[in-house]
Amino acid sequence: MAQGLRKDLVTGLVAIVAMTIVLGLLYPLAITGISQLVFPGTANGSKVSVDGRVVGSHLIGQEFKGKAWFHSRPSATEYSGNVTFFGNGGPNSAEVREEIRERLAEYVKLNRPYDHGLTRADVPVDAVTQSASGVDPDISEANAAIQAHRVAAVRGLSPAKVEELIAANTDGRSLGVLGEPGVNVLELNLAIEEEAPLK
Repeated sequence: MAQGLRKDLVTGLVAIVAMTIVLGLLYPLAITGISQLVFPGTANGSKVSVDGRVVGSHLIGQEFKGKAWFHSRPSATEYSGNVTFFGNGGPNSAEVREEIRERLAEYVKLNRPYDHGLTRADVPVDAVTQSASGVDPDISEANAAIQAHRVAAVRGLSPAKVEELIAANTDGRSLGVLGEPGVNVLELNLAIEEEAPLK
């Protein structure tokens, strides 16, 4: 009986070591290698570079402050790609309602001087709520259209030019049918900065 138990322990130990090597080392290395060959940009985080310097990722949102920039969706993680989550408060949460009220007031205060007809009812939901990950790189076309008034005025660009840049940095629906089109904030801001650099 002791010999049978010893045999089972050795077999189990060999299985653990073998599976650790195969699934913990060889498989990840193989997948990483294939990814680097087939999708090098995506495998490395879809990094966006300007003049050889990494300024962000196409897939991870970041914070932009000031009137001259398009602003991203709110983030519970301060746009940290290391920890992605969203506030878990439900629709009955007084804290969530207060946060949304504050964000709504800030959004209107920031954008109304450049879009005089803007009311709270006009503000799209993505302007005041977090995405599921907290680092969504996109905003809605409606959100971008409101912010376009402010960015165009501050940058000295024509509204038509800003609308053109928004259209150029809008991703369509996934597979042509899933979700809604989204405007990539980082890439749009880079395009705006290239067109009319801040002085």
